[in-house]
Amino acid sequence: MQKLYAFALRLEAVLAGTFLLLMVALIFTGGVARMLHHPLNWTIDLATCFFAWAAFLCADIAWRRDALVAIDLLGERAPARLRQALAYANLVILTAFLGYVIYAGAVLSWVSRARSFQGIPEVSYSWVTMSLPVGGLLLLVTTLLKLRDRLRADGLVRGAPASPGGPSGRGG
Repeated sequence: MQKLYAFALRLEAVLAGTFLLLMVALIFTGGVARMLHHPLNWTIDLATCFFAWAAFLCADIAWRRDALVAIDLLGERAPARLRQALAYANLVILTAFLGYVIYAGAVLSWVSRARSFQGIPEVSYSWVTMSLPVGGLLLLVTTLLKLRDRLRADGLVRGAPASPGGPSGRGG
């Protein structure tokens, strides 16, 4: 199971990087084409699709590595027990929110399945909207693994502590 998870993390990083590079290349190509008086409007539409996917994939990578921007004014001054309670409350709230994101994104994807993507025939808008439930699911898995690791570290659940390259470590 660990090997499968490690493969999924590598695949996620490769896809995120690829989508970001394609997005930049498409925007640049569209700009050059417009400068040459031959606009390619579809480049911006496709770049928007890649951006939606890359945003969620990169958010999961950053969340797993604890590299998201955070402002911790209240927590750092609080006693240890309150900091611990705030950390658990944060993870529980995130879990509930991501559950809703997955549900709402799946409904949106289902509803938009018949809509064509920017008028391109036979390409469903669901390819863009599926980034919401898939990204939410990836973030939910990372959040649940962080919750598990915190529970183990605090001695509230039995099990081995998280490995340095694991879900809440810097690896991946």
